[in-house]
Amino acid sequence: MHILITGGTGFIGQAFINTFQDDYNFTVLTRDIKNAKNIFSHISADNIKFISQLHELPSAIHIDAVINLAGSPIMDKMWSTKHKHTLESSRWEITQDLVDLMSTKTITPEVFISGSAIGAYGRQGAHVIDENHTEHNPEYASHLCEHWEEIARTACPLTRTAIIRTGIVLGKNKGALQKMEFPFKLGLGGPIGTGEQYMSWIHIDDMVAAINYLIQNKSISGTFNFTSPNPVTNREFSNKLAACFGKKARFTTPALFLRLLLGERADLIIYGQRVLPTRLLDVGFTFHFDTLDQAFTAVYDS
Repeated sequence: MHILITGGTGFIGQAFINTFQDDYNFTVLTRDIKNAKNIFSHISADNIKFISQLHELPSAIHIDAVINLAGSPIMDKMWSTKHKHTLESSRWEITQDLVDLMSTKTITPEVFISGSAIGAYGRQGAHVIDENHTEHNPEYASHLCEHWEEIARTACPLTRTAIIRTGIVLGKNKGALQKMEFPFKLGLGGPIGTGEQYMSWIHIDDMVAAINYLIQNKSISGTFNFTSPNPVTNREFSNKLAACFGKKARFTTPALFLRLLLGERADLIIYGQRVLPTRLLDVGFTFHFDTLDQAFTAVYDS
């Protein structure tokens, strides 16, 4: 099977390619081919190719699956008008380009898997929500994800299409934990604001396994929450993360401080969603890391 993947050098993309390097061939769309080749230097050149533009795809190539994970990191910079345009174009434009390639039969994949995030729901408090929840809170993250999904769904008449709404992805030395663990190592970490906001998370191994499950099960389509069945409050998450380093989560970060530091981005941390992966469970996917304790043990004791 030949997979075209965008965002292949990101945390999730790297993990997927490394996990299935012996099972699939890959073409990786990347802005920095030299960097991508360095990242995947351990994979045979026969099994992985790199392009910087979609028009570089060989005319005779057959693509069996497209995994669309491209998108500028949402937390790296202040959400100025200029940067919001970057966040939008890096998601919306590549997705539209992929749909256009399918509509013209330039590529004819059997499945199109396109990224999104649980930010599509907006802030939801402690309400338990799943894929059937349609009352999304109107805020920027929701707008960003909803339009991203709208574009991807135009591929539905062309091929089997799955939208994946990703939660906080946990893995060793990468992703969210890499950014948040430093103060916890020093014993300075703790809850944010009230600490009662929910954090919906997924271990990276379950993340890539679930993507592959969607590829392999040809009757599956639609929207899926990629989160564990057991979301936790920020307070519980903080306590368990601190315990990984033999510390206590004694210090609380005031919401006002985060707003001053991060601006509008702070909403993603101050508010949350209690999201369940109902549809993944319904189609038979089995999580290997159901609880946060299991996930943290895998990350910090391995």
